[in-house]
Amino acid sequence: MLKQINALNDLLIELDEGQKNYLLLYKSGSESSDCAFVNLSEASKKLPGVNILCADVNQVRDIHQQYGVSSVPSLLVFEGKQHINVVKGCNDPSYYIGLFEESLFHAAAKIAGKTMKSVTVYSTPSCSWCNTLKSYLRSNSIPFREIDVSRDQQAAAEMVRRSGQQGVPQTSIDGQIVVGFDKNRINNLLGIQQSANN
Repeated sequence: MLKQINALNDLLIELDEGQKNYLLLYKSGSESSDCAFVNLSEASKKLPGVNILCADVNQVRDIHQQYGVSSVPSLLVFEGKQHINVVKGCNDPSYYIGLFEESLFHAAAKIAGKTMKSVTVYSTPSCSWCNTLKSYLRSNSIPFREIDVSRDQQAAAEMVRRSGQQGVPQTSIDGQIVVGFDKNRINNLLGIQQSANN
C-alpha cells in the first residue's frame, strides 16, 4: 500500500534512515501518472517490507521543487534521507519489483554483516541475451538493478561513455563493466562458484 504524503515535512519524517525509500510524484488524472500509480501499487503488494510513499502534485507543491523534478510521474529514490536517483515515467510492475528486490537484498545482507556488490544490468526488452543474463543472476540469487536503455537515453549515453560499446547486455559490477554475457568474468567478479551443471 502506498502511503500518501501531503508536504515536504511529512516526507522527511517518513524517510527511514536505515533503508532505501521511494516516493512517487504523480498528477492524478494524468494517464501516465495513473499508470505509474497503479503499477507501483501492484508491485508494493508483492513486497510489503519496502517504504513506498506517494504525493499528488495537484495538492503538494513543495516536494518537486525541493528535488528539481520537472515532470511527473517520477519515482524518487532515497538512501535514508539522501535523494540518490529518479526513475521517470510509467514502468511495468515487474520493473518496480526488481528495483525493490535489490533494496531488500542489500538490507538483508547488511543485517547479516555481508557486503553486496552493486550490480546494474543495461538491457532492452527485445534482447534475448539480456534475458539469459538476468535469469542467470536470479538463479544465483544476485540482486541487480535493471536499466532499459531503449527507454532511458541518458543511461544509454552513460553506458556507451563507460564501455565504448552500444550493444547490450552490459553489466556494471561495482563499477567494472562486462560487455555481453561473459559468464566466466561475471562469475569471477561476483564470486559465483562454477558447478558441473552451470
